[in-house]
Amino acid sequence: MAMNPMQKKARTSFLTGVLITLLITGIIIVLLLLLLKNMKDDQDAAQAALARVYVLNQDVKSGQVLTEDMFTLKSVDRSTIPANATSVAEVISGWFLQTTSGTMLNTDAEGLYYTDAEGQTVRVYQDSSTGNYYTQDRNGNTETIELNNVPVLAKLDMDANTVITPNLVVQSDAPVTDDVRVEDYNMIVLPVDLMSGDYVDIRLMTPDGQNFIVVSKKQVDIPLNSDGTYVADTIRLNLREDEILSLSSAIVEAYGIQGAKLYASKYKEPGMQDASIPTYRPNSAVTTLLGVDANGNISNPNVVEEAKNELRRRYQAPATTARNEYLQSSINNDPSYNANVQTGMDESTTNAQSARRNYIESLDVVE
Repeated sequence: MAMNPMQKKARTSFLTGVLITLLITGIIIVLLLLLLKNMKDDQDAAQAALARVYVLNQDVKSGQVLTEDMFTLKSVDRSTIPANATSVAEVISGWFLQTTSGTMLNTDAEGLYYTDAEGQTVRVYQDSSTGNYYTQDRNGNTETIELNNVPVLAKLDMDANTVITPNLVVQSDAPVTDDVRVEDYNMIVLPVDLMSGDYVDIRLMTPDGQNFIVVSKKQVDIPLNSDGTYVADTIRLNLREDEILSLSSAIVEAYGIQGAKLYASKYKEPGMQDASIPTYRPNSAVTTLLGVDANGNISNPNVVEEAKNELRRRYQAPATTARNEYLQSSINNDPSYNANVQTGMDESTTNAQSARRNYIESLDVVE
């Protein structure tokens, strides 16, 4: 059937429209395919740029023991992480605190614990005088736990999501020698924000500005009353025999020299900072008690080798000169020295008795 010119024109227009639509559709499909390919390439590139590394899942303090539950394996942009960040599980697991039987120790707000075969939480404590780890049953019986690795400590304060590298941690298993004892002191001036677990030097400052390091880098334990409140003026330290005697000497001289101060100085990052070298040389009475001769040799059988090395440093020329030229001369020339010592010792004894009495009374209140 013949088409008139109008019908032919309409058909041609329709076919042209269809062809144009198909062409545009084809172009859009090609562009979409190219866009999807580019997106896939970008995703592949981004995935290739990721590295699986261990990060902390909680904040930790400098000197805190690291345990298994503190770590999470995360994918992180490779360009943002240190070259020595580790993703090897065996490396991290070698840091975890665990018993000789392979039981992992974890950490929560109350401290260390592990889960026994019955699914019960078992609390783990550390003896402040020996450093040994132990558990305690409901009857108060204790059982020592042997560890099969050296505890790993944080060198500095770290926030959650910190990428872990070996230079951020340190393995520490400082041995507790036979002469270590737990000593309480209530005559030392304390920093206002001092808390249990902080590390301090005990220093003697004299009126002319001299400043002697008496005891170096000791972890502080602040005693608690039975109601959980702190004994405000008392700190507890683990000290060797030589440190006990040296600090005793410094206490007496701080009492006797008008204007002298015995105080505690906190470490900023104890996990990363080395201990200071003590510069205070004790008085002649303590020297005799320690069995130190003119050459710095120690004959006291209670003083272990580590302490002997430290004592020898105290008897080197600078410390001896400071001792003789200022401390000893100040003591010899002050007629009120002995009276000041007596007053200070009486006050310290009274304070200790008062703190003990308050503690006993707080036990009665709890009962």
